[in-house]
Amino acid sequence: MSRHKLLAIVITFGMVFAYSIAGMALSASRPAGPASKSRPAPQQSHASDAGAIQVDDLERSIRMNTYRILADSGPGRGENIYYFKCWMCHNKYTLAENPGVPLGNLYKRSTLLSGDPVTDENVAAAIKNGNPLMPSFRTSLSDSDIADVIAYLKTPKCCWEGEDPPLNPWYHAETNKWPVQNALTGGARGVVKIASGDPAEGIMVQLVAPNGVRTTVYTNDEGKYEFPKMQAGAYILRIANPLELKPYRRDGVRIDGATQLEEILLERVSKTEDLPATPEIEAQMSGAELLWNLTGTNQEKRIFVGCNCHSWSQILRNRYDQRSWNVLAHRMLHGEGATLIHQRPGPPTPNELIVRDWLARVRAPESKDPVLRPFPRPQGAATRVVVTEYELPRVLLHAHDVAGDAQGNIWYSSHKTDNVGRLDPRTGIVTQWTLPLVPGFMPGTHRVAVDKNGVAWFSENWAKTLASVDPKTGEITQVKVEGKPGFGNFALAPDGFIWFNETHQIEKIDPHTGKIVKTYPMYTNDSYDNFLSPDGKFWAGGTNNGPTANSAEMLNIETGEKLEVNTGIQIDNARRGGFDPDGNPWYGGGITGALIELDVKARRIRQFYPPGPGEPYRQFYEAQPDKNGEVWAGNQVGRSFVRFNPKTGRWIEYVMPEPYSFDRRTWIDNSTNPVTIWYVDNSGGYITRIQPFE
Repeated sequence: MSRHKLLAIVITFGMVFAYSIAGMALSASRPAGPASKSRPAPQQSHASDAGAIQVDDLERSIRMNTYRILADSGPGRGENIYYFKCWMCHNKYTLAENPGVPLGNLYKRSTLLSGDPVTDENVAAAIKNGNPLMPSFRTSLSDSDIADVIAYLKTPKCCWEGEDPPLNPWYHAETNKWPVQNALTGGARGVVKIASGDPAEGIMVQLVAPNGVRTTVYTNDEGKYEFPKMQAGAYILRIANPLELKPYRRDGVRIDGATQLEEILLERVSKTEDLPATPEIEAQMSGAELLWNLTGTNQEKRIFVGCNCHSWSQILRNRYDQRSWNVLAHRMLHGEGATLIHQRPGPPTPNELIVRDWLARVRAPESKDPVLRPFPRPQGAATRVVVTEYELPRVLLHAHDVAGDAQGNIWYSSHKTDNVGRLDPRTGIVTQWTLPLVPGFMPGTHRVAVDKNGVAWFSENWAKTLASVDPKTGEITQVKVEGKPGFGNFALAPDGFIWFNETHQIEKIDPHTGKIVKTYPMYTNDSYDNFLSPDGKFWAGGTNNGPTANSAEMLNIETGEKLEVNTGIQIDNARRGGFDPDGNPWYGGGITGALIELDVKARRIRQFYPPGPGEPYRQFYEAQPDKNGEVWAGNQVGRSFVRFNPKTGRWIEYVMPEPYSFDRRTWIDNSTNPVTIWYVDNSGGYITRIQPFE
């Protein structure tokens, strides 16, 4: 767990999941019931069918924004709303100074805190009106939303604590066995045209297999596309994230080898580049695109960019009055602890006043959005890629990191639950493990790494514990790490030891005892990340916040020699990273929107900025070099994965099928040619594989 402050809006890192500021209010639920039944697929929709349907039900972003990940209505949907809006404040880990928690027994009480009887009408009024510590939800939740929340509050499942997260109704890999392709070409093909005659390059065409795995390819400059060779059978064919185009979907499309598919003819939503600011279109835009389209001064947007622990999409989709934005901003700036509940006293900071007033202006109940203009679609080399998305068995995980093992499986951590797992990319089947709760601490894991014996190691950041899972035996171990106020971004060395840093020292830790076996002094108080060179001879880290947010460090473990470089008054904001083949550490540049290199020979920091819109429309949580020295990073507030070649200066920006590329940890499979990129999307909660053609 990190212990530093953010630069603009000061929040405790990792304490806020991707939707936290969007609404902290009434309660928190604990899902434990049976799997939700999968919803029937909507009827196929052709863009040429005037007024047929305006939303494709498989568009994740729209289902997220309408709280329909688990169910379309009732207690299941109420649990979904509760997770996004309520549990951050109302859970059993909150402190006694916040008297509204927990709410699992709300309907067993005779009165509310106000003294009013516990009735549906009074509970709904409390949600709508809020209180001095709670925003008013009357303008961000409808009557039907609130009715679903109340239905959930009455169930035995209430309330969510991160234990036994709910089952994913879109995960079918175990019930519908279906092999997942690994090739890049040789499958179904076709052409996309736009009725207006506009170029059809960069349109995302997607096949959804019976097991729920989604494969997306991109049209070239002639509108042509080609899928990889896939298992013969019936698929859903759709346009992913159509945005400025009307939805297109066909169910039951037969695929067998290089099937020639019928022409797809799409219609534009608008006759101009400007799009109407409807909820459906806004849901398909990334947080960066939304911020780019909103009014506001450079100062206001730069301060808002400081909200860099979570995505912006959910923040900006909400409408609150001035009082409620004041409450939310104050809680974010003055909150402490794993649930941000302990409130430090103090008046509003200058930045707090600016950002809360800006949000209250551009996201007031009565404010009107301007017409929208999305970022351009991919072109050229950016269309030569296959993106595969794998559903996880459970949702509302706040999935965080991934790591691959020697068998090609992908392990993932879950930042807010007791669930971890391993994906078999060949089948889409996930094996899950439940970590035992550490008494008194919220469940959740951060970093995951796999050792040479195939054992997966997880940092339980809230519990200050190192956990391991042996897939051969199923054995789970948990070791308390010595003297840690938090434990998150550890590094696993080839010899099996753990590396971590804090309080001006780098530490080598025995993973079996949690004891520190050796320390090295460091210049800064702590670095955000810990990562090692492949041979385990060098450690590196960077400080991305606080008074030393302009520094990066490297340690020669064998000699004890240290290299510390800073950028003076210019912030580098170095976060997570890895070593390139030349031994130089690379970092994601956080709010600087740059990829950062610690050039060891030159003893200086270099910052590389992607072309196109820069700050504040890009943030990189980390950067990972591959075996060829190219550097990969996901834009955590956008929808693109960048690829940078430092030797040639070439940038390629791959656009993801949903408006998210919230990558906290990239794992690169260097055994393939070209390399294969893996990450778990922190916004959508699914594992993504990126396979470039070159």
